[in-house]
Amino acid sequence: MKRRKFLSGTAAAMTAAAIPTAGTPAHADEAQLGEVLVARLRDAMLGLGTPAHTAEPQHLAAELDHAHRDYRTGGYAGLAIRLPRLLATAHAAPGADHHLLGRAYLLTTRLLIKLDEQQLGWMAADRARQLATATADPLVVAEAARQLAVLARKAQWHDQALTLALTAADAPGLREAGQPGIALRGLLLQSAAYTAAWQGNAAGMRELTAEAAAIAADLGATHHLDAGGFNPATVQLHLVSAENSAGDPSRALAAAQAVDPAALPSAERRARLHTDVAHAHHKWGHRDACITSLLAAERCAPQETHARPAVRALVAGLLLSGRTTPDLRGLATRVGALSS
Repeated sequence: MKRRKFLSGTAAAMTAAAIPTAGTPAHADEAQLGEVLVARLRDAMLGLGTPAHTAEPQHLAAELDHAHRDYRTGGYAGLAIRLPRLLATAHAAPGADHHLLGRAYLLTTRLLIKLDEQQLGWMAADRARQLATATADPLVVAEAARQLAVLARKAQWHDQALTLALTAADAPGLREAGQPGIALRGLLLQSAAYTAAWQGNAAGMRELTAEAAAIAADLGATHHLDAGGFNPATVQLHLVSAENSAGDPSRALAAAQAVDPAALPSAERRARLHTDVAHAHHKWGHRDACITSLLAAERCAPQETHARPAVRALVAGLLLSGRTTPDLRGLATRVGALSS
């Protein structure tokens, strides 16, 4: 009896901690959304989530589609409810759908990487890899390898990150998957290019990016929207990030000028463009331009911008490094960079 009371009290405390207090300003809630989302994903992955009342396959598929739309629009409030519940429900369903679960874990991995939760990201990526292998879907297998490569790069395991991405890019299954397989090869080459940039190999980065750009130009249309999208504009967007990582903000800004925001396939990608431009301006000491770019990112995807630790850290640095304008102070409040 005591044990049941203890567990009940612990669960209530966890729920209270995870949900922002009623009556707090909207921007305060949004600054906490990342923490809420991570906490609920963690619990779902540990088997502590609450399944939905229905586990019908068509319902789960619709929920996953909706979660992907939330991700593309930066709808973290919806994701904080929908994605953890989807994971819990799909695991609890009789005869679990490994293909759907694998895709759900890929989305979970991308979110955890964006929210700088590498430990949980490894857990989600490994589950995605195992589920993808069980279904033998070459596209899901390759995307799982791409996410593992991202995590390896963030852990400074650059050789392993390159090997993961380039080995997956050369997999026979991708060549046999038609245009979707070709597009995923392009995404994997982008990942390898980004790792080369982190290694300081700018020439190698540009060579790999040019190869991905050629693939995108040949394909024309946007592929793999659920993985961020692959088209000529997204390759150019990736180049902005890579030039930043290679240490040349002037090249990053020049690459950004060649990106047509309207050609990017989602609000999430457009917000990424503006945050990458903000980082380039910050490295070059363009303080006002950095703030302007962050405000543009906020207009594209406010919940995501407010929740991301990378944005919060950049804004906190701006507060400490120079004069504080009303725009900067307002942004700092909305992203939770002010102590209160």
